[in-house]
Amino acid sequence: MSELGLFPLGMVLLPRERAPLHVFEPRYRELIGECLAEGREFGLLLGDDEGLREIGTRAAVIEVVDRFPDGRLNVVVEGRERFRLVELTDGRSFATADVEPIADEASVSEQEDRDRVLEVYRELAELVEAEVDEPGPDSELLSFEIAARVDFGAERKQALLELTSEAERLEVVRDLLRQAIEGIELERELAERSSLNGRGVPRRH
Repeated sequence: MSELGLFPLGMVLLPRERAPLHVFEPRYRELIGECLAEGREFGLLLGDDEGLREIGTRAAVIEVVDRFPDGRLNVVVEGRERFRLVELTDGRSFATADVEPIADEASVSEQEDRDRVLEVYRELAELVEAEVDEPGPDSELLSFEIAARVDFGAERKQALLELTSEAERLEVVRDLLRQAIEGIELERELAERSSLNGRGVPRRH
């Protein structure tokens, strides 16, 4: 168990995911400043109307993009290992807590399952005409790497973060990708129908 400085936000950072942060509150400028000076990590936790979540991700600052005269920072952070919040501690201007690491189950995902998820991911990328930024098929954390590339929303990412089976996470990610594809196809179908009148003829404007 170790003590970790916490940065609660309305977002979820997955292991291996990179994200920009604008650091403006004095207490978090202090936290990030210490992490930069000492090469330490901090804990990023989802905090919303439901409170502070128990499961979060250790984060490391990998790039300082901007330093402003008033002390504000624009940085890029990268998700590392997951942790479970054991007990909040005090004594600092920013939140701190004793935390413990979370390990995945010993079982690994099957290559067939990884290939299936990548196939659906490519299908989504083609549908939205996006350039495919594809993770390696042999990644032990393929579920997180794909989820970091698609905006599933904080709640769904948090649910993924809390699962300790890569095989189960891959199944969830595959379902989320399919839902995204179905949603886009339905939206386009409805848009096409709205541009036609009841006889299937383009509506005059």
